[in-house]
Amino acid sequence: MFSIIGIVVVFGAVIAGYLMEHGNIMVLMQPAELIIILGAAIGTVLVANPIHILKKIGKGLGGAFGGPAFTKQRYLESLKMMYELFTRARKEGLMSLESDSDAPDQSPIFSKYPKFLKDHHARDFVCDSLRMAASGGIEPFDADQMMELDMDVHHHEATQPVAALSTMADSLPGLGIVAAVLGVVITMGALGGPPEEIGKKVAAALVGTFLGILLCYGLVGPLASNMAKSADDEHAFYHVLRVMLVALLKGIAPTVAIEIGRRAIPGNVRPTFQEAEAFIKDKSGSAAPQAAGA
Repeated sequence: MFSIIGIVVVFGAVIAGYLMEHGNIMVLMQPAELIIILGAAIGTVLVANPIHILKKIGKGLGGAFGGPAFTKQRYLESLKMMYELFTRARKEGLMSLESDSDAPDQSPIFSKYPKFLKDHHARDFVCDSLRMAASGGIEPFDADQMMELDMDVHHHEATQPVAALSTMADSLPGLGIVAAVLGVVITMGALGGPPEEIGKKVAAALVGTFLGILLCYGLVGPLASNMAKSADDEHAFYHVLRVMLVALLKGIAPTVAIEIGRRAIPGNVRPTFQEAEAFIKDKSGSAAPQAAGA
């Protein structure tokens, strides 16, 4: 939502300032220049990236225009889910979690958290780690190293579309110059004609440079930065899951393991101890009053 507002502010401020100087808005309407710049930029992305990264770019752009995925509510639900798992493991043993990790859709615990089941990366991260823990024969340090490796691989994949989009943003000013040069070529071919016609062609050529710079710094670049922050937020979420799973393998009590996870949550979405405790103890599964709207 804020991405849309930001884009509106950027383009609104540019157009408003232009109109304040009594500029003619129709001069900026140069569809040919826009086709050259955007078409060439999209082409460079297609040339440089395989199909799976292109799909991730589309998914990342959709997420940039949506709300944040890892809110305080999401973390509270994760803390409660892990507490239920750890409590069961403490009472019945780690082997009792094998059925949950093998079939999370049928798990009486996981099935209460549809957001977790829908996020197949987080689901596989937790279930694969629980499966290793239930099988036995793995030390907490080794499990921690394994989860760290999994997180690094996933974070690298998550940043690939960011790099592709950043490269596209960097190319836009240069492609704007390409469009401007083509406009100058057309203008040179019109020399000897009416001054008004030559003036329009020069203006159209300069608009190409303007569009390339504006799209780079006012649209594509900020969207790439937004996607990078989303990837970092996801990495932080996995880190919280990781420290709690390591605590489970070390035999730490569920309440302490959950507190360790709460302390690892980024400060801007971290619930207080009282919020987390009230939410975990709430049998209805809804957020505590003080956590509502977070």
